[in-house]
Order: sequence, then C-alpha cells, then structure tokens
Amino acid sequence: MAAEKRLLIVESPAKAKTISKYLSGLPGDKFTVRASVGHIRDLPKNNKKAIDIEADFEPHYEIVKGKEKVVEELAKLAKNASEVILATDPDREGEAIAWHIAEAINLKKPKRIVFHEITKEAVEEALKHPRAIDNDLRRAQEARRVLDRLVGYDLSGLIWKKVRYGLSAGRVQSPALRIIVEREREIKAFTPEKFWIITAEVETGKKEKFTLTCSIEPRDEKEVERILAEGKKGSWKVKDVSETEVRRSPRAPFITSTLQQAASSRLGYSPSKTMSIAQRLYEAGHISYMRTDSTNLGAGAQKQIFATIEKRYGEKYLSPRTFKKKSKNAQEAHEAIRPSHIEVETAGVTEEQKRLYRLIWQRTVASQMSDAQMLRTKISANVESNIPDFAANGSRVIFDGWLKADPAARGEDVELPKVAQGENLSLIDIGSEGRETQPPPRYTEAGLVKELEKRGIGRPSTYATILRTLSERGYVEKINRSLKPTDTGEVVSTFLENNFMKYVSDTFTAEMENELDEIARGEREYAKTLKEFYGPFTKDVQSKESIDKITTLGEADPKFKCPICGGPMVIKLGRTGKFLSCARFPDCVGARTIDGLELEGPKETGEACPECGGKLIERDGRFGRFVACSNYPKCKFVKKDEESEKRASTGVACPVCKTGEMVERRGRYGVFYSCSNYPKCRHAIKAKPTGKLCAYVRENGVCGALMMQGTKTIPERCSDKTCPNHNPHKIKV
Repeated sequence: MAAEKRLLIVESPAKAKTISKYLSGLPGDKFTVRASVGHIRDLPKNNKKAIDIEADFEPHYEIVKGKEKVVEELAKLAKNASEVILATDPDREGEAIAWHIAEAINLKKPKRIVFHEITKEAVEEALKHPRAIDNDLRRAQEARRVLDRLVGYDLSGLIWKKVRYGLSAGRVQSPALRIIVEREREIKAFTPEKFWIITAEVETGKKEKFTLTCSIEPRDEKEVERILAEGKKGSWKVKDVSETEVRRSPRAPFITSTLQQAASSRLGYSPSKTMSIAQRLYEAGHISYMRTDSTNLGAGAQKQIFATIEKRYGEKYLSPRTFKKKSKNAQEAHEAIRPSHIEVETAGVTEEQKRLYRLIWQRTVASQMSDAQMLRTKISANVESNIPDFAANGSRVIFDGWLKADPAARGEDVELPKVAQGENLSLIDIGSEGRETQPPPRYTEAGLVKELEKRGIGRPSTYATILRTLSERGYVEKINRSLKPTDTGEVVSTFLENNFMKYVSDTFTAEMENELDEIARGEREYAKTLKEFYGPFTKDVQSKESIDKITTLGEADPKFKCPICGGPMVIKLGRTGKFLSCARFPDCVGARTIDGLELEGPKETGEACPECGGKLIERDGRFGRFVACSNYPKCKFVKKDEESEKRASTGVACPVCKTGEMVERRGRYGVFYSCSNYPKCRHAIKAKPTGKLCAYVRENGVCGALMMQGTKTIPERCSDKTCPNHNPHKIKV
C-alpha cells in the first residue's frame, strides 16, 4: 500500500501535469501530484482584522474565497499519504505558498524540495535532497505583504479624504509613478531649440558616392548659410582616414528584468505578457525559473551549451564566460533564465511562446560564444576654408562570433569606399535640414523596468505587477508604447511628494528592499523591521490628518469664463481627469472641459433606476453624455440607449474563451471590439470582426485569430499582428 501514498504538491495544474509525467516512470513508490492553484490563504480585506500590530505585527490569514475545495482535497490526500512533499517555486513567494499549505492542512513535518527547471533530471535530483521550509524566506515574503498592506491602507485612506474617493497609493507603485510623473514634468518644461544638420554628397574619382555629415550642428542660420556657401565653392579633399578594429562582447544570459526589456523592444510584449508566456514555458519544462536576478549558469547547463555551440557553429565560436552579476541572497541564487534543454532550438505551443523561447535560446547560446569583430571606418573631409570638418562613419562585421546565434543584434553594415588621405572628392550636392531639439522621451514599460532595477526599487517578481497596478488604477496610459501619467496619476503623485516624499523616494524604497533581503538571509528580524518602519510612518500619516482637502488644483486660464455666471474658473480633478469649475461652486455649477468646452452638468431624467430605485441622471462622461444612477458608486447601473444596444452585438463568438460574444465598445481611443465576458476574458481587437477565423497556416497548424474588416485594397485582415495576413504589404494567403 505504501507505493500509492506519496503526495507532491505544486502551485499550478500545468506544473502538476508536467511533473506527473516525469514521476510516473520512477521505480518504487508512486506519486500523486496535485496543485494548490496559487495561494490558498491571504490577508482578509478588513485591515483591522488582517494584522495584529500590538502582537508584533502578526498577520491573520484566511482561506482564499473559492479555494475551500482545494484545501479540503489536499487535506484528505495528505491524511492518506505516507509522505507529503511541497514542490512550490524556488523563491520567497513559493516558500510562503508551501508554508501556507502546511498550515492550512495541518502538516507536521512536510518535506520541501526546490528545482529551477522542470525536467525529469532536476525533479529526480531534488527528491534526493529534501529540506524543511525556510522560515527566513517565508518571513521575508510575509514582511513585504504586511508592509504593502499597511502602507497602502493608511496612505490610500488619507488620499480618499484629502484628494478624492477611490484613489490608492502603494509602497512600490508610488515611487514608480513618481518616476513617470517627474519625466512628464521635464517634457512639459522643455524648451526646444532649432538646429541644422548639414550633409554633403560626394563622389570619388572612381565614381563611388557616399555622404558626409558636418561635425557640428549649428544653432545660427547665418552660420549654416556660410558653411553651405563655402562648401559649394571649395574643393573637397579627404583630410583623414581611420580604420579601427573593435570587438563586441555578448551580453549576459537573461534575468527577469532584461528578459522583459528585450521582449518589449524586439517582440512588442508587455512585462506582464512576457512573464505570463515565460510561466507557461517554465511549467511545460522548456525553460528554467523565470523570476531571478542571477546571471549564473550551472556547470551542467554550460556543458550542454558548449557542446551545442561546437556542433552548430564550430570550435572557433566557443568562448566560455562567467558573468559576475549574482543575487545578493545566497539562498535565492537561481540560475539565469535559460532553456532546460539547449539542444532544443524551438519550443512552445503558441507562436508567442515559440518567439519568446527563441529569444531566450539565442541569448543563452550567444553568452558563451566568441566576441564579434567589427571594422569601423571614419573618413574626414573638408574644403580649404574655415568651416567645420565633415565625416562619414561606416562599419562592417569581419567575424560574426556570437552574432551568428543572435543575428537580430547585428545592426546594419555600412561600407564606405576605399579612399586615401589627400584624395580629391567631387561635390554632388550640399544641403541642410532644420530640426528642433527633443525633450527626454517618456518611459516605455521596458525602460521603466530598467530604471526601477537601476534604482533598486522592486525585485524580479514585482516589476510586472507594478506596471499592471499603475495601469489598472488609471494612473498611467500607454501611448505608442510610452507611459504617460494621467491627470489623476499626476495629482496623486504630487500629493504624495508634497506630504510623504520620504516614503516615495528612491533611497527609502531601495533601503526597504535591502532590509527585506536581510530578513530572507536571516540577518534581520521580522517584527523589529516592521516596528522601526511603522512607528514613524503612522505618526507621519496622522500628522497630515489636519491638512486642507485639495478642492482645486489652481486657477484656470483667464480666457475661460464660467458659462453660467461669467466669473473666473478653477481646475479640479474629476473621475475622468481634470476639468474647469466655476470658482463660486457650489453656488454656481458652471463647468467646462480642460480645453474650455462647456459641460452641461447633470440633469434628472425623471426615471427611476431599475436596480436600486434611485434617480437616473444624465451627465457628461469621458466618451460623451450618458444616463446612470445617482447613487454611484453604490449602484453602478448605466442605461444603454437604443442605438448602442443595436451597435453592441456583432454576432461573432470570441475565439479565445469560446463562450463570450464580440461586442462593440467605445474606449479612450474610439470604437473597439472585445469579449462580452470581460474582465474574465480580455480578448479585444480594433476593427469590426467579420466572423471568420484566419486560415494562414503556420508550423503548428492554422492561425485561428479573428479576421476583421480592413481597407478597400485588403477587405479582411487578421487581428494577430504577428500573422502575415495582418500586414497589407505582405502577400495575403
């Protein structure tokens, strides 16, 4: 009977399925593998009940709603098992989940195993070396959870009172928001300057043409005219030629932050999407654990990589390397993100998984390859006159090295003709182009992750969550892949900077992360850390209770007068952003949009709300006039007019969840189509769906994305941007 009584518990069903496959072939005892489906316990929503501050910040946990049956099944299986093994993820979060499982089903001495890749070899090796639950790691996760709850609850409560109901703040999200808002202020304060780029197209005696660029960018138009005049009448000669051989070394294997950055710039994936895809690859046994800040590669993995390089590219391409950046936490010293089996060049079920896996494979293999050798050429030329030098720069690869495995990192070759110093050149044309200096760019998601890592804010497991939270709170919006703070985001950040700058500063946030790391290493006490933080923090929050409520954000432009009384107006923050209100409000209810358009204000319709019996009010929203219940937010009923009812249904089934229907909606950027099961299913497309599925055949079968209405030249387009049927400039299959 003992052969049937070993229970192994993981977090996800996909992980359970993969491990079951590996364990089924082991001799001796049989395993039952079950998933907790993530966390089974968490802090309750009621903050007073969640944390007993007087009892050394002892948290009170409750079974997550909907997980009762999971806990019941695990407890039953554990009771009949001769041994229970907890195999949750190899980080603080995984250690905490393992501890919660043990507590919830009353395990006395559970065994804990960890592995950084889900392969047969790794799982079998881990089973040989079980250990107890690491309470230092678990306490570090608990400290983060409690800290985030205390900060979020206290700060959010104050913001509700002093700014607007429903807003929130967070220990890590608020510093991230501050960084985005500070960049936006730089952009607004930027004063552009005009400058000119001067180029000269020349020709050698052998009729080889190339372009020279002036070494300075003049700000004075008269200087531009002088350079052009001298350039046209002078005789051009090669002043100097230099050729320099340089080497490009490969980059380290991926860690969480660099994977998110590369996937964003190369594949267009958001950090959340990248981590979701990576999770699927990990659970299927294709890659090592994807939440890590270590660039280390294990000895076994390196041997596989070396063999693959020699076999595919030859011995001259092999150059073993060790990258120095490692986790500060020895107990969490994971490997870098790498393929579990390096000889497998393509892995994954979906096209997105295959593309991300390919990116990881290329980076891993390239990291152990020879330097690429480049020849950089610079030709300087001028006329016999007092004008700045002109130059042309070229480069070409003379040995591709690691670029052989990662050709997308190569860049373009720019070859220049062979010329000698003193050689005459014929001027074909010389001209100038006026431009303006540009403000610093907004952060992209990848850029913000890089900045957060640089400043020590957050950790690998938190980057994607930070970005998702800022978006879900309505504090930032994505415009052409760049993050722009909303009016609400700017107001919240300004309030926190003015009143709690210490707690949203880089230094404080980074130091707190280091203290959490020290708890994980057993070098710092949980209760002492929280006491040292919470005592001064709660006093600071209480001291701000007496500050005035922010009712206005400043005076409006004097040209905008109240549409009712003609008086001055002030800027206020509404649910949809900034607007202009009469300075005499509530005596006068005149209002305008921030751009000065008149707002009509709420009007009673004379109808009762069908859900709560309250009054139905017609009012202005972000996307026009609408009718809704006056008891919002307690009642969120919104009346749909006949036109929108007709417009909403498309009769097209959602291809993702299969149960919903694609309906027309109106968003910030106009009409779009999404699943009626939102937010459970978030599938959305820009143009109206035709009802057909794309039949472009890929390696794994049919594309299967929804076709949508296109242009006159291509009536139907695939909604999947990675499919050739999406691009009108490619052949339609």
